[in-house]
Amino acid sequence: MSSLLDLETGSVLRVYKPYNWTSFDVTKKIQRLIIRKIHREIKGPEAKKKKVKVGHAGTLDPLATGLLIVCVGKETKNIEKYMGWTKTYTGQFRLGATTPSFDKETAEDQTFSIEGITVDAIADAAQQLTGALDQIPPIFSAIKKDGKRAYVSAREGVEIKMESRKVFVESFRITEIELPLVGFEIVCSKGTYIRSLARDFGKLLNNGAYLESLCRTKIGEFSLEQATTLDELAESFGERMIFKEN
Repeated sequence: MSSLLDLETGSVLRVYKPYNWTSFDVTKKIQRLIIRKIHREIKGPEAKKKKVKVGHAGTLDPLATGLLIVCVGKETKNIEKYMGWTKTYTGQFRLGATTPSFDKETAEDQTFSIEGITVDAIADAAQQLTGALDQIPPIFSAIKKDGKRAYVSAREGVEIKMESRKVFVESFRITEIELPLVGFEIVCSKGTYIRSLARDFGKLLNNGAYLESLCRTKIGEFSLEQATTLDELAESFGERMIFKEN
């Protein structure tokens, strides 16, 4: 773990984002850990003057887990660089149904029979979703529309139209088929929504699909095996096991 001085001047942390935490939850927790450590090591009014910038390089949905790059101090100036790196995900699609959010955040709104879906058809759908794509992001996303986060409008029942964007899927490998679940590993560019790939995957099969589970395993040269859990991070700062703070 980097020293406090490194954290103040500029550090890149590879952190494991837990299930049901937002990426913002993680950065705020780390910021609080650093500030509390500063206050323990620097006594008096000088401690209150210390400011620590913390930001993440690429959002993970609350229901996703995996690698999150967290930049601290001067390294926050390089967030855009890390966001541009290629990302690798593993997870599962659930065939036979759709949800408004394209994942398990919302309830199923349509169901379909999965009889007749073949291994060849699944492989073909994955192939069609490889390469340069025009992808429409989910309405349940943090993209701003008319000055408001799209997911806020979606939860309010406001109809919004999402514009397509160019993304690139370097590889889309099917790792397991145990219907209605289909396992995958996807390597893709910045801005790719795996939830949108789930929706499009279902459509190509003349069916429905949504994201059952998702884990980000790589960002550029960084891998999940290198990641520190929030508990480990807290312990390295001299604190006990942590819990989510509101």
